[in-house]
Amino acid sequence: MIRRLQETDNEICQQLISQKPAENLFIIGDIENFGYEQDFQKLWGDFNADGQLKAVLLKYSSNYIAYAEDEFNAEGFAAIMNKDPEFKELSGLQSITSKILPHIEKASPKTRSLYYANCESINQLAPSSALEKVKLASAEDVPAIAHLQSQISEFEADPNREAGLLRGIENGSARTYFIHNDQEILSSASTTAENSMSAMVVGVCTHPEHSRKGYASLCMTKLCEDLLNEGKMLCLFYDNPKAGSIYKRLGFKDIGKWMMHVFQAQPENAAHSS
Repeated sequence: MIRRLQETDNEICQQLISQKPAENLFIIGDIENFGYEQDFQKLWGDFNADGQLKAVLLKYSSNYIAYAEDEFNAEGFAAIMNKDPEFKELSGLQSITSKILPHIEKASPKTRSLYYANCESINQLAPSSALEKVKLASAEDVPAIAHLQSQISEFEADPNREAGLLRGIENGSARTYFIHNDQEILSSASTTAENSMSAMVVGVCTHPEHSRKGYASLCMTKLCEDLLNEGKMLCLFYDNPKAGSIYKRLGFKDIGKWMMHVFQAQPENAAHSS
């Protein structure tokens, strides 16, 4: 049976999703930040015959994310999305989205697949004294960090990069660690979507003229140490096997493929009524 989840269901919902804090980073964070009663955010639960919650579907704006440990009513979750004219994107682990996709009525989506990895303990790749070079960014460091990131060819151009970094530091949902010399920031690594149980690692980069000196590994080591000591599990996406090998040396392990299926907007005369 599928039904809407409310604040009174929070305990049973947390029992399910907290078992896999990396896999459920976005669901956990969205519940902590926005709860169950927002116009732009809704949650549904799939219950078995004994009334136990076995799967969760979260809608945030036009994006849906599902999580289940075992078998679940994939067709029922798809029916919710099919009836929603705002529905544009389905994200989640491949093992889950692959069961929902066959029941989606919209045309074939544009799909991006990324490796998804988590870290529960860090491998020390450098002496602790080397970590003294790594600093935790404050608001005044944001312009220089944004300038570094703008020079990384692999990063997409983002006119809102500086504002986003500043907002994350100010509201506690993100942090950045960096190494600098007297002139500029040489390397940095950041978190985003931090919640009480987990955080996503993003923005790992080194100035092109200072690569292959171990700076990014130092930033990552300090970041991971601090967050793991706070009891937070770390996770990240990557699509470059070379980058993946660096993360694995630090202690990250692949936990699956993360899929992002983006659907074309549905013509108004073909949309289902909500």
